[in-house]
Amino acid sequence: MKMTGSQILLECLKLEGVEVVFGYPGGQILPTFDALYGYKGFKFILTRHEQGAAHAADGYARVTGKVGVCLATSGPGATNLVTGIANAYMDSIPMVAITGQVPTALIGNDAFQEADITGITRPITKHNYLVKDIKDLAQIVREAFYIASTGRPGPVLIDLPKDIQVAETEFIWPAEVKLRSYNPNLFGHPGQIKRAAKLIMKAKKPILYIGGGVITSGATKELLVLAQRLKCPVTWTLMGIGGFPAAHKQSLGMLGMHGTAYANHSIMESDLIIALGARFDDRVTGRLDLFAPEAQVIHVDIDPSSISKNVHVDLPIVGDLKQVLGQLLQELKCGPMIEDWLKHVEDLKKKYPMGFKDKDKILPQYVIQQIDAVTKGEAIICTEVGQHQMWAAQWFNYSSPRSFISSGGLGTMGFGFPAAIGAKLGKPEKIVFDVAGDGSIQMNIQELGTCVANKINVKVAILNNGYLGMVRQWQELFYGSRYSHTPISSPDFVKLAESYGAVGILVTKKSEVKPALERAIATDNTVLIDFRVEEEENVFPMVPAGEAINNIIGGLA
Repeated sequence: MKMTGSQILLECLKLEGVEVVFGYPGGQILPTFDALYGYKGFKFILTRHEQGAAHAADGYARVTGKVGVCLATSGPGATNLVTGIANAYMDSIPMVAITGQVPTALIGNDAFQEADITGITRPITKHNYLVKDIKDLAQIVREAFYIASTGRPGPVLIDLPKDIQVAETEFIWPAEVKLRSYNPNLFGHPGQIKRAAKLIMKAKKPILYIGGGVITSGATKELLVLAQRLKCPVTWTLMGIGGFPAAHKQSLGMLGMHGTAYANHSIMESDLIIALGARFDDRVTGRLDLFAPEAQVIHVDIDPSSISKNVHVDLPIVGDLKQVLGQLLQELKCGPMIEDWLKHVEDLKKKYPMGFKDKDKILPQYVIQQIDAVTKGEAIICTEVGQHQMWAAQWFNYSSPRSFISSGGLGTMGFGFPAAIGAKLGKPEKIVFDVAGDGSIQMNIQELGTCVANKINVKVAILNNGYLGMVRQWQELFYGSRYSHTPISSPDFVKLAESYGAVGILVTKKSEVKPALERAIATDNTVLIDFRVEEEENVFPMVPAGEAINNIIGGLA
């Protein structure tokens, strides 16, 4: 039986196990939306902006580990996906973005709503396709999902001209995918594994430094076994949050620009860094020539281009982290003798405790602590980008992977709310909070319409300080408190939520915080809580840009 390109696309998505697609219609993708009319193979969620669709697909992928899918039309529809695609690329999130395109005969003629989206997205995708023959479509979709989800995951774009959508051919589902030029290495080299084990056993001050790769590879159980066997401290990046239990006695918390002081001092004093699925980004290392000067580095990553990219690595191991840790555990039957190091790390924890000064006003840290308490640490926390993001990273006790959903590499304001929509659809049994700032939430606040129309029960906690908070903090500390265009006026969030059919709650007193959260969780609707927090509260600890990460400003916030 012959099928149109649009029908083939939908059938391919269903066979790939797609559960939900996020998107927005338009002229050059109309044949596919016509095929979607009454289609039952998966759920389609109409977002209110294409960027919202990309971020929702991203959030869905992060909580489920599956490929997120978004769909848009050509030209402005496609370019509105670009920020979301770049965000997924920076954080290694599996995504397939599908865009309509003008008919093949018009490509390159500056046709109405034409944009070279394959050219635009080439630097921010693992791979992309312009479909030129309907007979290739099924194979392309199969390859796109394979590339997006294997190796170091990332976004893949399929650009689908309108004439290919309406053309017909026999549908043949490819049984398997074989790409000669793409074969990710899963297992670490046995010789390197043995050398790593020997290096670890000689270490006097080892530290485990973990990133998002631990979560992506599903290696959290193996990591816990390794950490307990070595008995050494564990620190993590923003993307590594949830990869190791925050309450574990070996935990140092997050390191880097807004990491714990004791994590930063520990890694700077270590003699062996065991880096697992992390990429030594600038927010972690600070000034590179001063980073961990006495440490040798073992670096495990599935992406060979990430190894020695920023920091010199003494022993590289390329492979899937879950497999490599399994191999390493076979070699390591015990850990090194590091009692003096562990005592020193405990002393650092006592010397540089995390805390904040209690006040009568609502402090943002207190709000995060109350979200943790009310949800018993079991919620999925999504964030926008800014001060609230760092407070959410610091003050919620994450115990499991895929429970902290945030924009790491790109730092995208407006990410959290649509990501929370995707997260809730991916894990409907979970309480999902978007922790937002009054600036960031306004980037994609129109997705309240998506939530209400589809009965997606997301809770939004706005830490409303009347500023673009993180930029204001930098202006206070480094620009003489000249608050250039960082005070921001906001709408009446309660009325705005109610106008969409959601529930709005205003909180102005500390005593109202916990009851408001309890009410929000008990309400079977999207709930937006406007917490009027201390206006000029800062995120501490903080390392100034370009400084060594043990040059820390602030202790107690």
